[in-house]
Amino acid sequence: MGKGLTGKRVMLAASRKTEEMESLINKQGGEAVVRPLQGTTFLAEEELKPDLQKILDEQQDWYVFTTGMGLNSLIDVADKMGEKESFEKGILRANVAARGYKTANVLKNIGLTPDARDSDGTTSGLIRVLEDKNFDNMHVTVQLHGVRAPKLTEFLKSKGAASVTELLPYKHIAPESETLEAVQREILSQSYDAICFTTQMQVHSLFRYAREQKFDKDLRAMFEKHTLAVAVGKVTAEALSEEGITRFLTPENERMGAMIVELSKSYI
Repeated sequence: MGKGLTGKRVMLAASRKTEEMESLINKQGGEAVVRPLQGTTFLAEEELKPDLQKILDEQQDWYVFTTGMGLNSLIDVADKMGEKESFEKGILRANVAARGYKTANVLKNIGLTPDARDSDGTTSGLIRVLEDKNFDNMHVTVQLHGVRAPKLTEFLKSKGAASVTELLPYKHIAPESETLEAVQREILSQSYDAICFTTQMQVHSLFRYAREQKFDKDLRAMFEKHTLAVAVGKVTAEALSEEGITRFLTPENERMGAMIVELSKSYI
């Protein structure tokens, strides 16, 4: 294969495994620049306890779990509150939907097979399998990770849910301001041929900052006309779609190495 990235400048929005990706980009003749947009995610245990107590006090008809890590954290916090048994009984009594195989595995550990499960690990996939479910006048709890999911919440409300309670076990701290400022300057001056995203958080962090600084329209235009957005997999690609990006590249094999190879091939 020819060196498809010759003369190309590629930004890596990741903070993990960047050396491996830089090496692959260099081997393909390109220049890699690391600008971590992941930020920091931490367990918000004390903030979570009142919300968890609320759903324990008010029986839920549906639980929608979106990450295995988040569900495990809810169980751990409930345990520290002395409410683990009560929480797990409530889950077993309710209807349950799960996104992703890791979430399904955590549910399996407490003896439960979800009533609805997506086929592709995305929020859109989860919504598709919930279309024919009854939410009319029901109380629904949605476990999220570090960012809200307005599309999912709005869908549940449109289906007639009496209440939708969002549980965010993790809080997100934005990336370094110096990094965000540098990215703004570089993107708007067309410094990059492509930007590689490896998580949905990186995408949402960039666009949140763009909205705050009022350059989100320019950012979308840049992705549509000049800089190619590259997503490591379906969940990251879904985040790009949610932010209004229609032109992006995603490898069939959802791996960082495959993403760089696919990007290189696209220029040959």
